[in-house]
Amino acid sequence: MTTKDDLKNHTNPGSDIARTLGLDLPKGRRKRVKRWLIVLILAIVAVTTGFVMKDRSTSPSIQFKTQEAAKGDLMVTVTATGSLEPTNQVDVGSELSGIIRTVEVDYNDRVKVGQILARLDTSKLDAQVLQSKAALASAKANVLQTEATVREARSNLARLKKVRELSNNKVGSQYDLDAAEAAVDRARANEAGARADVAKAQATLGANQTDLAKAAIRSPIKGMVLVRNVEPGQTVAASLQAPVLFTLAEDLTQMELHVDVDEADVGQVKEGQGATFTVDAYPDRTFQARITQVRYGAQTTDNVVTYETVLKVDNRDLSLRPGMTATADVTVNKVEEALLIPNAALRFSPPEQKKPTFRKASLLSSLLPRRPGRQGPKRRTVGGDQKGQCVWTLRDGDLTPVRIMTGATDGTMTVVTSGNLEVGTSLVVN
Repeated sequence: MTTKDDLKNHTNPGSDIARTLGLDLPKGRRKRVKRWLIVLILAIVAVTTGFVMKDRSTSPSIQFKTQEAAKGDLMVTVTATGSLEPTNQVDVGSELSGIIRTVEVDYNDRVKVGQILARLDTSKLDAQVLQSKAALASAKANVLQTEATVREARSNLARLKKVRELSNNKVGSQYDLDAAEAAVDRARANEAGARADVAKAQATLGANQTDLAKAAIRSPIKGMVLVRNVEPGQTVAASLQAPVLFTLAEDLTQMELHVDVDEADVGQVKEGQGATFTVDAYPDRTFQARITQVRYGAQTTDNVVTYETVLKVDNRDLSLRPGMTATADVTVNKVEEALLIPNAALRFSPPEQKKPTFRKASLLSSLLPRRPGRQGPKRRTVGGDQKGQCVWTLRDGDLTPVRIMTGATDGTMTVVTSGNLEVGTSLVVN
């Protein structure tokens, strides 16, 4: 049976809350519980406020890497690759066809002008010379015969004229006189033909003797044998083009380096500029060279345009050899005692910074989340203008711009031509 007290407790929902909060406790004990609840809430609010303020007041610390501006020399170079070649290289061949009888030289042999390099078999050529001599002798004999005929015809003509004169033009007809004159002319013509045959025979003999002389293949220059493409007993066929038997280099103490300079760099390369180069055979050695010619003819390989440049090389010790691949650095500009800065300092740009926003934070707003506010446009500090460039230095921990004018660069360091920058100034590079 439900009593009035039970109905009262059942209909009063606040009784459960009061029981939970301890409000149904005795009055003295209830005050102590309230006091501890207030202390707990204040502690939570203080800790939360501390974290929020710390998060707002603390900014990330940025570390910068610096490098000092310094005095020094700057060399601007252009790099190109190519190969070494002799100053004068000659391919020696044969105008005649035949069998190689002997080879007189070998690789790396030093030869003189006119020295015999190889000999062809001359059996056929000797026979041709003898035949030409015989033809010449026959032509000369024919000349003698025609000369006798001319004398005979002239004598007959003179006799007819004498008889006609003594007979008062009665003995000897005009016909006989004309025939005698014609015989003289024919004899003289035969004599001229015979003399022409002599000249022809002499020319044939001279050609055969020249071929016989060319059977001995001689060196046209003083130098060294680089290539030997023939052996004794080998047949040489010189039908359309003379085969190359030997390759000679005139003087290996003076050589040429032919390099291909890119079209982007050829405007800086000029005759007389110095260069250094290395070869794979001597990786720890640097050789000197000087530009003697920058050719105007372009060479295009895989859509890359280059210009052949010739450099003179001193090779007195004969350490360099034809065909070696070389990498050359041509000095196109040199600045001495200049103020130099690293190129990384020119590329540095200060980080983007967001303008801080200060708001009065209430206790409630610190505890409760709020909607994110709209951010204004970000601003970026400009590091230079069109008239020059700008580098950055640290002053009292703050980034400070320094405007400068720059000059030549080698890709790593740049010359400073003007600006408020001193030696030893630390520049931000990263």
